[in-house]
Amino acid sequence: MANEPTKQPTAGAAWQVRQVYAMAVICLVVGLAIGYLFRGSQSPAAPQPAANAQLAAPAGAMGGHMPSLEEMKQMADNKAEPLLEKLKGDPNNGDLLIQIGKIYISTHQFKEAAVYYGKALQVDPKNVAIRTEMASCMYYSGDVDGAINQLQQSLHYDPKDAASMFNLGMIKWQGKQDSKGAVAAWQQLLKSNPQLSPDRKATVQKLMADVQMQGKS
Repeated sequence: MANEPTKQPTAGAAWQVRQVYAMAVICLVVGLAIGYLFRGSQSPAAPQPAANAQLAAPAGAMGGHMPSLEEMKQMADNKAEPLLEKLKGDPNNGDLLIQIGKIYISTHQFKEAAVYYGKALQVDPKNVAIRTEMASCMYYSGDVDGAINQLQQSLHYDPKDAASMFNLGMIKWQGKQDSKGAVAAWQQLLKSNPQLSPDRKATVQKLMADVQMQGKS
């Protein structure tokens, strides 16, 4: 019985870690990564997230266990520290702000990433690729309406941006349960991007069919 008090927190911590990694999988499949599938040459290229690979290494070095949210936050803070020092002398450096945002994305600290992406967009509001990533960060932070607003702003700057339309459909479907709105966004994506590869078209068409089938059932 004396060991009981220590078992419950351990189980709770394990559950928290499982939630973190489940969220990571969802992010890769639905939001942050899949937008790149449609980005191509139509949106400004975002800087390569070189920090991602470097941040992945400490997880294996921590005795083989999966890091907690707090450990992941510490990893991001440590990695971002030298960039934050540079930022003090150049607070409007958009490239630095984006690099810091990507560090926080790589450890699923979406609120922090959105803050730095927001500052980068103040410097360069027409950076559609970063605005699309910021929308994903806001979505995973629970701000569904804010995410939709950011994607709509992206489409204001680039009405044909496939990544923005794709993610707008995903967020309307998953975040607002608006299947009609999702299908409308994807239909517009296909209409305004006839040059999409067959694989990309098939991805969108399959999603549209699935969403429409769900609506009927």
